[in-house]
Amino acid sequence: MNSTPEIAARQRWMAVLARASAAAIEARLADAPALPAHARLRGPETGLAMLRGRAGGDGSPFNLGEMTVTRCAVRLEGGLVGHAYIAGRDQKQAELAALLDAALQDEARRPALMRAVIEPLAAEQAEAAETARRKAAATRVNFLTMATMR
Repeated sequence: MNSTPEIAARQRWMAVLARASAAAIEARLADAPALPAHARLRGPETGLAMLRGRAGGDGSPFNLGEMTVTRCAVRLEGGLVGHAYIAGRDQKQAELAALLDAALQDEARRPALMRAVIEPLAAEQAEAAETARRKAAATRVNFLTMATMR
């Protein structure tokens, strides 16, 4: 699959919005420029998505189970359309993510929204992931060292 820089940028901001809570997005929007009016095209709607797995990572596919997903699509006054799929049932998060997806596609709005919303959320998420990594590393056991102690 070919990935242009525009697609890669959109994938990045959608990943950040999908991991952020509605409260975190709303808090960041308080410092952002006002978003344009929008109309809902779809949802927000909550449903189920089947998760597929592969035995051993590359073997036969199997149905791992289902997870709850909420989706939303909005159109801005200017005609830009934003979409969002998020894990869980938070309809407010899905609508905010779709609204921001549409607004971020506008080249005039993008720099301010990236600075005010996406970059701070991404930094918070990276810090939380690093904290989790450090906590996990602190409990790591080196079994090779234990074996040589006998």
